[in-house]
Amino acid sequence: MSDLYYDPWDVEIDLDPYPTYRRLRDESPLYHNEKHGFYGLSRADDVEAALRDHERLSSAKGDILEVVLAEPVIPPGVFINEDPPLHAMHRALVARLFRPRKMREIESQVRAFCAGSLDPLVGSGRFDFVADIGAELPMRTIGMLVGIPHAEQPAVREHAQKSLENQAGEPMNVDKDNYAAGGAHYAEYVEWRAKNPSDDLITDLLTVEFTDETGTLRKLRKSEVLVFLAVVAGAGVETTGRLFGWMGKVLAEHPDQRAELVEDPSLIPNAVEELLRYEPPGPHVARYVTEDVEFHGETVPAGSALLCMLSSANRDERRFDDPDRFDVHRRVTGQMVFGTGAHVCLGAALARLEGRVALEEVLKRFPTWEIDMTQARRARSSTVRGWASMPALVG
Repeated sequence: MSDLYYDPWDVEIDLDPYPTYRRLRDESPLYHNEKHGFYGLSRADDVEAALRDHERLSSAKGDILEVVLAEPVIPPGVFINEDPPLHAMHRALVARLFRPRKMREIESQVRAFCAGSLDPLVGSGRFDFVADIGAELPMRTIGMLVGIPHAEQPAVREHAQKSLENQAGEPMNVDKDNYAAGGAHYAEYVEWRAKNPSDDLITDLLTVEFTDETGTLRKLRKSEVLVFLAVVAGAGVETTGRLFGWMGKVLAEHPDQRAELVEDPSLIPNAVEELLRYEPPGPHVARYVTEDVEFHGETVPAGSALLCMLSSANRDERRFDDPDRFDVHRRVTGQMVFGTGAHVCLGAALARLEGRVALEEVLKRFPTWEIDMTQARRARSSTVRGWASMPALVG
């Protein structure tokens, strides 16, 4: 009997999952975990095919493994947990916020947020990639875009983090009758913005008219607005925030490549793309199997939960040469960190913008650093792999 075992909640595996991913790709490209009752795909081509197959592999019961297993009642408007055509209709209502033109418009503000976090730390001898950048920049940026007052933004970050917490080694608890009820957290902001409209997402959602699935032209109900906000704010704060811890660690481990970025900042956008491939903050997504589907000659029965291992796909030697090597010169095409198909991450452009601006601003002030791994702390989350602290020693 094979000793091959994979469990996304296993703390020891999670420390360095890549050797296990390699074995899965080679020995069991369709993996079945009997203990927790799910199937898993680890090869890039399989993961890509699964994410594009929204008819047999549905998002309507969630995209987090524990959620799919629990089969909760998901309220309308959680567009990441909807299938086309409903998904396309709801996604379009917030898509304007993340278009390239909008990203260009906000870059100077994102840079100002980053400078405001870093400038007070110059000369201090140390800073923390997570506490000083990862916890601040995504929160400030999404708060600005959504329309949440500056003083209230830390509460949004804490709410997003708490909603994804799990005990080490255990699946996240899912309340199947009240899943995605966190939108109530934003009720006060919505009431305030209804009386004080501005150029932000809350105002857009309160005023936009659209044709719903019944053919009715209408505005969003307040309950729908709250759900939309919970989806956008949660995804925009937590996942992107974990990118910065990996940024500090990986570049400290590759000082020659870091020096190249200092010498030639035009390499930074590709370096961020390679960083997202090499250590993706979002390691996997799940789907619900609506009808029997076959991979590698084996059948995944209808009613199953299927885990698409994005991190494994990003290290698949069938798609990437020498995939376990970090290389800022790599031509990064076909990576899976933002998914693909109808559900490709809506905030991908924003994550790339924040990553690029942050790395540019860090390297301007701190061209070299070492990580104090004795003080670094992992963040335990069911869906996001990263660090709660990544302290850097500079100067």
